[in-house]
Amino acid sequence: MPVAAPFDLPVIGLAEVRAAAARIQGAVLRTPTIPCHAVGRAVGAEVWLKLDNLQATGAFKERGAANRLALLSAREKAAGVVAMSAGNHAQAVARHASLLGILATIVMPRFTPSTKVVRTESWGARVVLHGETLAEAAAHAHELALREGLTFIHPYDDPGVIAGQGTMALEMVEDVPELQALVFPVGGGGLLAGCAVALAELSPATKVYGVEVEGYPAMAQRLAGQPVSVGGPTIAEGIAVRDVGETPHALLKRLGIEVLVVPERAVEQGIALLAEGAKVVAEGAGAAGVAALLAHPQRFAGRRVATPVCGGNIDARALSNVLLRQLLRDGRIMRLHFDIPDRPGVLSDISRRIADAGGNVIEVKHQQLFGAPTVQSTELELMVEVRDAAQGNAIIAAMEAAQYRVRRG
Repeated sequence: MPVAAPFDLPVIGLAEVRAAAARIQGAVLRTPTIPCHAVGRAVGAEVWLKLDNLQATGAFKERGAANRLALLSAREKAAGVVAMSAGNHAQAVARHASLLGILATIVMPRFTPSTKVVRTESWGARVVLHGETLAEAAAHAHELALREGLTFIHPYDDPGVIAGQGTMALEMVEDVPELQALVFPVGGGGLLAGCAVALAELSPATKVYGVEVEGYPAMAQRLAGQPVSVGGPTIAEGIAVRDVGETPHALLKRLGIEVLVVPERAVEQGIALLAEGAKVVAEGAGAAGVAALLAHPQRFAGRRVATPVCGGNIDARALSNVLLRQLLRDGRIMRLHFDIPDRPGVLSDISRRIADAGGNVIEVKHQQLFGAPTVQSTELELMVEVRDAAQGNAIIAAMEAAQYRVRRG
């Protein structure tokens, strides 16, 4: 049966999600659901990925935006819409408003990176930079809605948006029958709520989970009846939400949905595994589902599991840093520190010994004047690429056997 939210909020169920799917067909890409052996091997499960990072704006948010805009009356379309976002929702509303010939105003905080502002404007939206926080931007967006007669398009606390996001679940179940578990990232809760209400009727035997990052477990805290306490930097900024949607919260509580919490490191591991193992680029929020599989493998081992890569809008520098950090954690890049005698040929000898052991020196820092403990020695720092941790240990053993003082940095 459809799940009713409290008070006078409308009913949202499988029928509404199916209607949304028909409404957005052709405007939103029907993305593929593919097997992922790299993640599957790491978890011990049969893992499938829903690639919503392939949407035109790089994220699943188009589903909810397209459905909500299609539900506008002729008068509302003529007046225009307003939304608040510093990320994927902004571009989704801008794009689909443009496709429908609707004037869109997007309020973004002043700190929003210029690339996101330019992308949003490229879809034809009017961008207003206001406030230092998302909350201040949201307040200004509501003021504009009242002042200019615009319809406010909420990123997650709206039945039309929730139903649109739920279309993802329909496609996943059609593509991969008999799924035993699905995991959806949770920010405000619209995606998880829309998919959960659809699956409750369409595939009730399928276990549905949400996932949040440990710095922002707002929905998990709300569902447990705890005070919300969030904050701190995270690579998963797309789900770094303090105030979850009241409608999603009510729906998830009624359905008894569990939200898993994962450490920041698991999200970075998920991004790296997707990039290297699956050849898929994911932003932090987009890799949160994979992070849940990696952080809680006992829940999914031996099962047929699916999760969406719900966004791929990651800064190139951030992606590079995540990949390098993971290489260091895996022991495939080592930072070695030496105190060596200041005489000709020593650096050449060290490099030769590393090469003989199969290592590749990719960075050298050689400090002769100020860093060494005495004028008779030199401080040397090497970044070395190796096959695995075992090869790295063999290189260190070879250095020590040659009487070099070396420590791993």
